[in-house]
Amino acid sequence: MDAPQGPSILLVEDNQDHAELTLKALKNGQVAQNIVWVKDGEEALDYLQRRGRWADETKSPRPALVLLDVNLPKVGGHEVLRRIKSDEDLRSIPVVMLTTTDRSEEVAASYKAGVNSFVTKPVKFSDFVERIKNVKGYWMMTNRLPEG
Repeated sequence: MDAPQGPSILLVEDNQDHAELTLKALKNGQVAQNIVWVKDGEEALDYLQRRGRWADETKSPRPALVLLDVNLPKVGGHEVLRRIKSDEDLRSIPVVMLTTTDRSEEVAASYKAGVNSFVTKPVKFSDFVERIKNVKGYWMMTNRLPEG
């Protein structure tokens, strides 16, 4: 199997409804990305560090962007973020916290751990889709990402 072409997005979200809405919003638009959805922090780290079922590089292309929920099973979002930003090979990958929480201490903790952006998921579906499209537009089309 050939590796997927173009930049990829790693979506780390345990809530199936939120993941499906996010996937739908990400796929809506002109630029097609490879989007990988994992359901907990442990699987996200396995994917990023190419362990277990993700050991094959063709199944785990290095993402150009990680969309990370804060509250995750197994390994929480802040710990996943900390490990990404402390890993020489991963730290340049932009990480956007995409979460329902809007508590100021969560925002502060995320930036302290090295998050590149913190986005609160709106309740209204149309607002949610628009916010995801804006995130995608900035990080995948406007911002210049590191190669590799």
